Amino acid sequence: MTATQAATPRVTLAVATVLQVFLENPNEPRYGYDLMRQTGFPSGVLYRVLGRLQRAGWLSRDPDQPGASVTGGQPRHMYRLTNAGAAAARDQLAALSRQLRLTAPSTPQCSSTRAARP
Repeated sequence: MTATQAATPRVTLAVATVLQVFLENPNEPRYGYDLMRQTGFPSGVLYRVLGRLQRAGWLSRDPDQPGASVTGGQPRHMYRLTNAGAAAARDQLAALSRQLRLTAPSTPQCSSTRAARP
C-alpha cells in the first residue's frame, strides 16, 4: 500500500453495489453518469463511494479524451477498476456474502402435525 492509499474501505451497501457493477465487466471503464443509472444512486452518494474506492487504490480515474465533453462543461472522467481493486472487491464481496448467510434468520418450518379442523 502506498502513502496515498487508504486502508480497506468499509463495504457498505452502496460500496458493494458499485463494486458489483464494476465486477460485471472488470476491464470496462465507466463514466460516473452511467454508474448513477446502473446503481440508482444520486451523485452525492455515488461520488463519495468512488472517492473512497479511488483513495484505497481500488479504482483509477482518468480524464476523458480532450474534446470529448458532450455538454461543453466540465470534462468527464472514466473510472476503471484496478487489478488490485478487482481482487479486493471479489474478496470483500465474498466475505460479505458468507457473513450474510451466517447471520440470516432461519425460515420457520411449517408444522405437519397441525390439528385437523372438524
